[in-house]
Amino acid sequence: MRINGNEIKPGNVIEHKNSLWVAVKSNAVKPGKGGAFNQVELKNLLDGSKLNERFRASENVEKVRLEQKDFQYLYAEGDALVFMDMESYEQLQLQRDFVGERAAFLQDGMTITVELYEERPIGVSLPDQVTLEVAEAEPVVRGQTAASSYKPALMENGVRVMVPPFISAGERIVVDTNELTYVKRAEQG
Repeated sequence: MRINGNEIKPGNVIEHKNSLWVAVKSNAVKPGKGGAFNQVELKNLLDGSKLNERFRASENVEKVRLEQKDFQYLYAEGDALVFMDMESYEQLQLQRDFVGERAAFLQDGMTITVELYEERPIGVSLPDQVTLEVAEAEPVVRGQTAASSYKPALMENGVRVMVPPFISAGERIVVDTNELTYVKRAEQG
């Protein structure tokens, strides 16, 4: 699907310079002289490199449609993470560094979305929030007010998250997987 250069928005995947790029940021610029353009920060989906590019409204780019499929996380095997296609039950192996630091949030049976381009995985989306148990948290210092500041806590998956002073080890909390931040206490089930 062809779109004008000024229509590129963050999240769009485009074909540019014989590769696939996702728009990270876009900024419409209308200089005093000359025509308006869209300043777009692009990230290469295949090698991770970044590029700043100007697209004029008169330029056309190919917007790529990615196939999104749900996979279930099964297990880790060395540096490989094994997922199962929820429709065909075929297994897919992805390298841990392809998933990145968010791989720590994978839990048995978790459903993730894999973005595919011509059957090739190019992106992974985890649930925005997961529930984790606090493995270690510093004790509250007497006289410390809630407004003072968050304290570091170590989650069961080895990730450090800043939590409010009233959270202690053994509690379950909800964590934002994109920002690596505390959201709320988990509902007691």
